[in-house]
Amino acid sequence: MPKKTAQLSDSCQEVLAKKYRKKTELATHSLQQALKTSTCIFLLMTAKQAVQDILSLAKITLDGKKPWDIHINDERLYQRVLAQGSLGLGDAYIDGWWDCPHLDQFFEKILSSRLDEKAKNWKTALRVLKARAFNLQSRRKAFEIGEQHYDIGNDLYTAMLDKRMTYTCGYWKHAKNLDAAQEAKLDLVCKKIGLKKGQRVLDIGCGWGSFAKYAAEKYGAQVVGITVSKEQVALAKQTCKGLAVQIRLQDYREVNEQFDHIISLGMFEHVGYKNYKTYMNMVHRCLKDKGLFLLHTIGGDKSVKTSDAWILKHIFPNSMLPSIAQIGTAIEGLFVMEDWHNFSTDYEKTLLAWFANFEKHWPKLRKKYDERFYRMWKYYLLSCAGLFRARNAQLWQIVLSKNGVRNGYVSLR
Repeated sequence: MPKKTAQLSDSCQEVLAKKYRKKTELATHSLQQALKTSTCIFLLMTAKQAVQDILSLAKITLDGKKPWDIHINDERLYQRVLAQGSLGLGDAYIDGWWDCPHLDQFFEKILSSRLDEKAKNWKTALRVLKARAFNLQSRRKAFEIGEQHYDIGNDLYTAMLDKRMTYTCGYWKHAKNLDAAQEAKLDLVCKKIGLKKGQRVLDIGCGWGSFAKYAAEKYGAQVVGITVSKEQVALAKQTCKGLAVQIRLQDYREVNEQFDHIISLGMFEHVGYKNYKTYMNMVHRCLKDKGLFLLHTIGGDKSVKTSDAWILKHIFPNSMLPSIAQIGTAIEGLFVMEDWHNFSTDYEKTLLAWFANFEKHWPKLRKKYDERFYRMWKYYLLSCAGLFRARNAQLWQIVLSKNGVRNGYVSLR
């Protein structure tokens, strides 16, 4: 074969080889992309099926027609929920990835079926370890809840709460509206401690001063209210002006004076299990021998050392619900338990009333708060309503004495 012909043949072979390699690379890349796409689709379908299988235990259907069924706006929801649990579910709602006609019914179904326990992941264990290692409710961290929750805007709470601005469960036994339910609760507290004119009362976690104002006006009491919220102090001082009421920005551990009675409405949830005994020691130290202490708190059916990840992140940082056992241990050797009253079903009504007010006033509130806040606050209020309807959380009023009431305590309902 001539030399030129041989060179041309080699050149052709090289070109053909390059074309073959390029086609092979393209084919391989296409195959890889197809496999990657099919894998993603498979994982997505698997995640979707897993979520549907879990929800079906609570008789909830994806894109179903019942008021508690959820409607999917973003298919990434499934993997997010499986990876992050309740935190992923709540954050995905804020992001608009899913909706539900009646969130309270959705959570009632989930919690009644105990799906929250079945869907726990490794991050729950990390939160428990963190709570055990650190005092998340220490004196140094005590004011965080005020800054992150109660200080976000008095305009929000004025719009959402009753006319007295009482941010705790109302008492609906004979009440037909939120204002009446909250006034009935305040009066019940005064009667349970046997409040008399001129007596000095400490209100631990006084909020915007609803109890202080009511007790001073209706019963002639002298009230000291303490809170870790600057915004609450400012409004409470204004609301209680001219009355025998003193409002302080103060941590409960700093109080060291005597009172005829002590009450605490909806603050104990921020104390933390490492501080329950410290809290009760403070109450014992400041309560006169014949006085009564009324503790109004949300409670859990099990002893825990942390709380729901979504609630901790967005609503109540460093919070947790006490159990009967934990409260019992904290009061042992200090108090006689005179009365334990559970009216947790009233909290569902209270939360739904708060949401109705929030929804009603949203057109004005939206000038300050964005759509993500609306979805977060809606999720918070309605998920909690579902929680109480499912009876997974309780509302207790506990009356304690230092030495036992002579001739016995008469329970009031």
